[in-house]
Amino acid sequence: MRTSVLLVEDDARIRQALSLALCDEDFRVVEAASGEEALRRVDGSDVDVVLLDLMLPGVDGLTVCRTLRSRGDLPIIIVTARSDTADVIDGLEAGADDYVTKPLVARELAARIRALLRRRRPAPDPPTGARLRIGDVEIAPDEGVVRRAGTEVHLTRTEFRLLVELAAAGGRIVTREDLLARVWGYDYFGDTRLLDVHVRRLRRKIEADPDDPAIVLTVRGAGYKAGRGTDD
Repeated sequence: MRTSVLLVEDDARIRQALSLALCDEDFRVVEAASGEEALRRVDGSDVDVVLLDLMLPGVDGLTVCRTLRSRGDLPIIIVTARSDTADVIDGLEAGADDYVTKPLVARELAARIRALLRRRRPAPDPPTGARLRIGDVEIAPDEGVVRRAGTEVHLTRTEFRLLVELAAAGGRIVTREDLLARVWGYDYFGDTRLLDVHVRRLRRKIEADPDDPAIVLTVRGAGYKAGRGTDD
């Protein structure tokens, strides 16, 4: 069965061109011209991933992104025309997993969609049944479950894989480049906004004090590493 992409774009010409290009890449495309229609399509269709333009009439793309993320873990890629503005950060903070900028290149877009969907599989490396710990945070990689002080914490698939990579490193520094390659699955050419925003989102969910983290530590100029937690 082909992967189903919900393409949310209000410009009919761009929507048609992207739809044809994605079909050529062997995706099934469901189209929506507005935020309201996008939310209806998600409710009424079997959608695997959402390609979401931020500049929409009516219900804007950020609102759609927040609404979809509040409902579950459907993979979301935002589309923005301006990569050097706050649009990217706003979209990622709203819950998007990835972003692309206009003009879009079909082959690159297809690669990003496939890389994102690969993260729906269980996290790699730790043996089956193994548990990883950082302080009072326990991770079950084969189950996709994270608990903090015994209470389950909901993470997106991307946040979960990021946490697994850091925990599996056992306190060693993992560079930003390595995390981008391992979690997102392809080369981001030095753009670390994607990673840094996801780290902030992850900290808000697992840290007692996100402004003074003890679980996910920044190593300035190098990358990130797992801390010892507040209970060690």
